[in-house]
Amino acid sequence: MAGRVHGLTKYDMLVRDCANGAAMNVPLPQAFGRIAPANPVTGTAPDGTPFGAHNVIPAFTAALDGMEDKSDPQTSDVAAGMTFFGQFVDHDITLDATSSIGKRIDPRSIRNVRTPALDLDCVYGDGPDASPHLYSQDHFGYLLFGTKDNPLDLARTCKGVALIGDPRNDENQIVSQIQGLFLSLHNILMTALEADNSMQSAAFAGVRARAVSDMIADGAGGFEAARRILRLHYHWIVLNDLLPAFVDADVLKKVRHLIDHGELPKPFNNHSPVMPIEFSGAAYRFGHATVQSKYTLNDSLPDKVGLFDMGGFKPRDPVSNIEFKRLLDYPGNANFDKARPVGRKLPSSIFNLPFISDGIDIDGEHLPVQEARKLPHRNIFRDRFALELASGQQVARLMGVKELAAPKELKDKGITKTPLWYYCLHEAEGHGGKLGPVGGTIVATTLLRLLSLDRESLLCSQKDFKPWTALGASKDGTYSLGHLAKFVEENRGSVKIAAELRCPD
Repeated sequence: MAGRVHGLTKYDMLVRDCANGAAMNVPLPQAFGRIAPANPVTGTAPDGTPFGAHNVIPAFTAALDGMEDKSDPQTSDVAAGMTFFGQFVDHDITLDATSSIGKRIDPRSIRNVRTPALDLDCVYGDGPDASPHLYSQDHFGYLLFGTKDNPLDLARTCKGVALIGDPRNDENQIVSQIQGLFLSLHNILMTALEADNSMQSAAFAGVRARAVSDMIADGAGGFEAARRILRLHYHWIVLNDLLPAFVDADVLKKVRHLIDHGELPKPFNNHSPVMPIEFSGAAYRFGHATVQSKYTLNDSLPDKVGLFDMGGFKPRDPVSNIEFKRLLDYPGNANFDKARPVGRKLPSSIFNLPFISDGIDIDGEHLPVQEARKLPHRNIFRDRFALELASGQQVARLMGVKELAAPKELKDKGITKTPLWYYCLHEAEGHGGKLGPVGGTIVATTLLRLLSLDRESLLCSQKDFKPWTALGASKDGTYSLGHLAKFVEENRGSVKIAAELRCPD
């Protein structure tokens, strides 16, 4: 092929281009790290004794019990399904499989099992060659999807284990079927590309021609084009649907302006970890506060379904297949469930996690199972004892933004440094239920920076990209996860080989 160096394989050329900083997509470091200094437990309890695990644990336990909201559900203007799309994005970029709540660990030593890039590796794995269990062996590049009992379920082994890039995306019905939307759209694109090969050139607009020819194996152009088209639309939804849904508009505008001009907001800098533990361990956990206790899955079920009644990690009953017009801003439908606003209240359904069966040992103190089941307590004790994250006030000072004093429920217990996760929720209450200057800056900067470091991304290779009307975008350019869902639900039938992609065959 023209432009190749004689004797070099495609892998050799990738290594060469990575070394020269010229690869189409140089891998990002798969480790966590800090953007703010470590913050060990310090201070004095109201009785005058130094704070330690023996008195910090009961102090936080008493303060955080008030987060449980047993009243009528609060609602925002954000579609309920966006909470689970946020979870899907998290599973695309982070997986900490080693740290635990009760053991201190340097974030730099935690391996991120996911690639820290918005590359949909939770859908594609490492591609047909390295992750063949995700793909059809008879139709190259098509992803397995559906079972003989439920064509809208994920493909599964004979034991019911989902064949997907990240097993966590089978933990409940909603995130499972969001995974299914992306699997289906890929297969729809594969079908369309087979019928119209000219779509490939549009897919690779903005990517260096030599990079395309060097990196794509013979016969894989259709698959790579489908993957790239889907990634670009995914990037658009993260930028223009997910972030505006949960981040204050002024905060998001400021972060976007800086990154568009090659800068980063404080305390980020060019040497900051691409996956800050302040993001994954605190700020991005805002989604816990947006969960509702029950959800409408379709028009056939007479009642809403409880969050933990959906089950997980098992085959789905077709009667509960989701109609996404009930959970997303589906075009032409205004009657959909709404997420809760970001704040310090959590519904009972997620406040107490029913699947936790063991207590936690922390610095010689034992947290019994009835306390270990409480989600806020798990988040806070991971922060204070395992990760020692900077407090919200400390991060605010590093950012140069106005800091909030610790709220009364913490100050009454002698706690003056608000744990970062709790600070982000408290701050959001003053910004209309959306992440404010500290939480919003961490979340928006992390996600936008991942895109800015990815040469294939919408920000780098196609800055003028607009979602395709042929994939469900409105003529005025409006596009959201709801548009994607509607398009998929209306076009699944175009995949003529769909029955051959189901398991077992």
